[in-house]
Amino acid sequence: MKKHSAENEYLKIEVQETGAELCSLVNKSSGIEHIWQANPDVWASHAPNLFPVIGVLKNGTYYFEGKEYSVPKHGFIRYNNHISLKEKSENRLVFELGYSQESLEIYPFKFCFRIAFTLNGKDLEISHQIINRDTKPIYYSVGGHPAFNIQLFKDEEIEDYFLEFDQRLDLETYLLNDEGLVSTKTKKVLENDHQIQLTRHIFDNDALIFKNIRSKKVNLVSAKNGKILSMEFKDFKNFGIWAKPGASYVCLEPWLGIADIEGTNQNLPDKEGIEVLEAGKKIEQTYHIKIE
Repeated sequence: MKKHSAENEYLKIEVQETGAELCSLVNKSSGIEHIWQANPDVWASHAPNLFPVIGVLKNGTYYFEGKEYSVPKHGFIRYNNHISLKEKSENRLVFELGYSQESLEIYPFKFCFRIAFTLNGKDLEISHQIINRDTKPIYYSVGGHPAFNIQLFKDEEIEDYFLEFDQRLDLETYLLNDEGLVSTKTKKVLENDHQIQLTRHIFDNDALIFKNIRSKKVNLVSAKNGKILSMEFKDFKNFGIWAKPGASYVCLEPWLGIADIEGTNQNLPDKEGIEVLEAGKKIEQTYHIKIE
């Protein structure tokens, strides 16, 4: 699979051309690889890019202007081999996917999706630009799904790691049903607290899903070895946390959008969390990963 790299004094990244997927983020001073290396026996991805939907659609379909369409879970950027490298410099990579006759059959909008990976010191900026090339509004969701290695040091357990938000929060996760749809049922995760302890069983019932989360910064911390990295996601309303139960990684997922809710009418403009971009407009949504 073709990969492209960029680096600076502190960090080196690699991005697969297929899906424009970040597949390596190395701290050059420590040699630590921070991105999960897609062990197919556990989870065969690194950091999928989510567009134009997040999660699953009810019955795998949605409706727009009376027509039925089908888009895979998390959209069609993931695994897409039509994405091309548009810009490359020492510390920056930019990839692009435009609409095609093929895309219009499953997503009836003329769009351009760009994603840029830019290194600034110990910070990796990941910026999504959506451009509406159509004569009508575009309805879309966008988000990230990067998986970060844990158990980085000798004699560490999953339970040695926790997530630390930048403020105390009351957080409830929205539970998913057997079809992966967001139910009305919730479960308390935090009550006036800012730390979520990772355990082997925390994701037994799938992801933790936080709507309209007030905090926009979270740290990944080892109790034995200190802060590992942080993610800042000011442009994103929702946040997901997930891993295969017992796996030695954790996904930190900034989202604009959410999986379909159980009671959805499947009409795209009515979809919970959907974003609207007017004809001829463009918008940029960015998150940052900072390595300690």
